[in-house]
Amino acid sequence: MITRVDWVLRPVNAVTLPRSYRLALIKDLHARMGLTLGGEQIPSTRFAGLVGARAQGDYVTFAADQFYHLSLSGLSEASAKLVSELDIGEEIACVDGRFVVCERSQQSTTYEVLYQQQVASEPTPQYRHQLKFTTPTAFSQRRLYLPLPIPELMLRSWLTSWNEFAPVYLGGDELIGYLSEVVAISRHRLQTTSMPIYKGWVTGFTGDVTLTLLKRTDTLLTQVVSLLVAY
Repeated sequence: MITRVDWVLRPVNAVTLPRSYRLALIKDLHARMGLTLGGEQIPSTRFAGLVGARAQGDYVTFAADQFYHLSLSGLSEASAKLVSELDIGEEIACVDGRFVVCERSQQSTTYEVLYQQQVASEPTPQYRHQLKFTTPTAFSQRRLYLPLPIPELMLRSWLTSWNEFAPVYLGGDELIGYLSEVVAISRHRLQTTSMPIYKGWVTGFTGDVTLTLLKRTDTLLTQVVSLLVAY
């Protein structure tokens, strides 16, 4: 099971928070679910900060008349259940800010359904994928965090997570080797920003990325890429 819950929030008053509010907020949400942040080698939850805020320097400003979006996903059977049952109430506090919960929506699917839609049903191959990274993203490269959408690193990250939680194993290093030879970035518009993690701060990127596959790519490989992008 995969579940994503989205909340629409509005600040009680205009407020400026340090960038580290994201870490405080995700710690609070984990605590509400009985989870420990950083307690898993491959996280079974995915979190987006309050999307839509205006960042400047080390601070983020929330306007009183604007709406912001909070997203939390569960990728395993257990975490999907916890995310689905999470009740943050009518109002949630974060550092010095208070936000009214205006709306809640939920989407759920299964790994089997995704696999059937993107691979088993043999859909028409897709050779271009447009991605929007709305929250700071970085990919681990040995002992470093790389704030760039390198196709091999993106695909490896998604594949590692899929293989950890899905009942259908897709492949390992050999598959990544094949994919890295046929997938490239054809267009991007990016910017970097710092973000807090439980061990400190890293630099991540946000923006738009277009992935393009070579036309000679084996059909099954195009379907695997579509599956990982959808995932």
